[in-house]
Amino acid sequence: MHYLHDVTSRLHLFTLDGKPSREIALPGIGALGWALNGRNSVSELWYSFTSFLSPETVYHYDIASGKSTPFRAPRVPFDPSAYQTRQVFYPSKDGTRVPMFVTAKKALQRDASHPVFLTAYGGYGAITAPNYRPDLPLWLEMGGVFVVANLRGGGEYGEEWHRAGKLEQKQNSFDDFIAAAEYLVAELYTVREKTAIYGHSNGGLLIGAMITQRPDLFAVALANAGHHDMLRYHRFTAGAAWIPEYGSSENAADFPYLYAYSPLHNVHKGTCYPATILLTGDHDDRVVPSHSYKFAAALQAAQGCDRPILLRVASDASHSYASEAGAIAELADIWAFVAAQLGARAVVSQ
Repeated sequence: MHYLHDVTSRLHLFTLDGKPSREIALPGIGALGWALNGRNSVSELWYSFTSFLSPETVYHYDIASGKSTPFRAPRVPFDPSAYQTRQVFYPSKDGTRVPMFVTAKKALQRDASHPVFLTAYGGYGAITAPNYRPDLPLWLEMGGVFVVANLRGGGEYGEEWHRAGKLEQKQNSFDDFIAAAEYLVAELYTVREKTAIYGHSNGGLLIGAMITQRPDLFAVALANAGHHDMLRYHRFTAGAAWIPEYGSSENAADFPYLYAYSPLHNVHKGTCYPATILLTGDHDDRVVPSHSYKFAAALQAAQGCDRPILLRVASDASHSYASEAGAIAELADIWAFVAAQLGARAVVSQ
C-alpha cells in the first residue's frame, strides 16, 4: 500500500489478513507513480519512482529477497551521486510547521554564498511532491540550490491544509513562502541578493504577491501564467471556476482580502522591485495574458531602481502547452536571466 508521509512516498506490504508485513525501502526521497503492478502467481512487485535527482524509473521488487532493481533505467547525462535532497521543516509566521525540500551538492557549505532557486504552488489542494526536471542538473552543476516549499493551500496534509490557504486564508500561503525564504537566509544557504523565485499559474499568483509584499527579500522573480488582477479574474475565460478557491470581488465579504493581496493593486511607485520576468502564452485561455500585460506595465511604470522588468509572451502557446522548441526556448531564457542576475556560472567539464 502506498502512503504519503510528510510529502514523500512510503510503500508497505501487508499479509492477506491485513496485518503489516514490511516497508519496502525506496531509492530515496521521492514519489511513487500512480500504479503498483504484480501477479498473484509471482512473488514480485513493479513500481515506478521519481525524485528531484532521478527521472521516473520502473523498479522490480523481489518479495523473497526484499531487493529492488531498476528495469531499463533512463540514460541521463548527469551523475546525481554528488548531490542529495534533504527535507527540512520551518516555522511560518503563525508558528505552523511547513515542510520543504532542499536539493544541492552533498558537500555544500552553508556559508551564505550559494544562489537559490525557490519555487512552490500552494493551491487547489494540489500536492507538490518530488519530481524530476530535465533542466535541474544544469542549475545544480552551476552550484545552485533548488528548493521546493510545500505551502498551505496545497494538499500535502489533506483538505485541512488546503483550506488553511484558500479564500480568506490565502495570505497563509504567502506567509509560508516568505518564511521559507527567510529560513534559507537564516540557515546560511544563501542571501537575499542570491535568491530567485518561480511559480506557475496559482504559483504565478504567489510570485506576484511576493513581488509586491516583500520586494526586499528576493533578487529575481519569475511569474509564469500568474493571476495578477484578483479583482477581475473571474470575468475572463475560465476565471469564474476559480471562485471557490479565491472568492469574488463582487462578494462584499471577499473584496477586502482580495484587494489586500492582489498583485496588480499593490504596486507602489518608487519601490525597488526584484529583477522580474512575467511569462505568458498568447493562447492561454485559462489565465488570460492580460494579467501579465497589466502587471508588467504597472511594475515598469513604478520601478524605483535599475532592475529590469520584462514581459515574455510565448507564441502559439497555451496555459500548459508549448512546442518542444518553444518549451526549450523558455527554459533557456529563464535560466539565462537567473544566472545573469545572480552571477551564477556554468562549470564546463574538460
